[in-house]
Amino acid sequence: MEKDTDRAKPSQRPVWSGSITIGLVNVPVKLYTMIRDRSFSFRLLHNEDGQPLKYERVCIKDDKVVDWKDTVKGYEIRKNEFIVFKKEELDAIRPESDERIRLDKFVSLLSIDSVYFDKSYIMVPDRSEEAYSLLMTVIQQLGKAGMGKVTLRTKEYPVVVYEYKGALILTTLRYANEVVNPGDMEELTLLKKPGKKEMELAEKIIKDLSGDFDIAEYRDGYREKMEQLIETKMKGGVVVAQVPKKEEVKELMVALQETIKQLSK
Repeated sequence: MEKDTDRAKPSQRPVWSGSITIGLVNVPVKLYTMIRDRSFSFRLLHNEDGQPLKYERVCIKDDKVVDWKDTVKGYEIRKNEFIVFKKEELDAIRPESDERIRLDKFVSLLSIDSVYFDKSYIMVPDRSEEAYSLLMTVIQQLGKAGMGKVTLRTKEYPVVVYEYKGALILTTLRYANEVVNPGDMEELTLLKKPGKKEMELAEKIIKDLSGDFDIAEYRDGYREKMEQLIETKMKGGVVVAQVPKKEEVKELMVALQETIKQLSK
């Protein structure tokens, strides 16, 4: 079984191939998945015999199983009231997949709010090494990122292209109407300004814990415990579940002062 310390290995097949276009400049590239989800996937089993369960499409009106060929897509406009769409209607408005990443604007990489970042892909040259290297080098030196659009599968995404560790990275972005503005949360408008003493203690804690970013310092504790649990059960071992103790909730000033003491040891 793979250990959490293993590095994510590059995928063997590109998920997309096409070109970056900037005006009349054309840079053929291939996209490879950059992020690998290492969360565990469980199957739902029958408790009596340990066999997997299958899911069927059952009509809620007549309680009959429906075959795929007898299904259509619908959009619920009111409870249990749907607009039904034909396949050709949905195909007619599907974004055109023209295999191009059109970059129409360059912005400061630091100006992009990371809350809009979605999925990232590694871009590699597709017999376009000279043009790829030029684009990567110039945006890296200027601290810029290219913005544009791309169609992946059946959806059109806004994207940003930037340099990272000697490669061009494409990151799809969320649209503005997909991100909630924190200022619209009523609870946040009721926050009071913290006291001077609390601020001094909090600032000291932050300064004492300050350091350089290194994501490798953080390990997936749940994954490690899950791997150990799997190995134990594969060997026929018995596992006794232990419920973690709840931590005592302390008054803010007390918690700050005790944290300062812990850090000074």
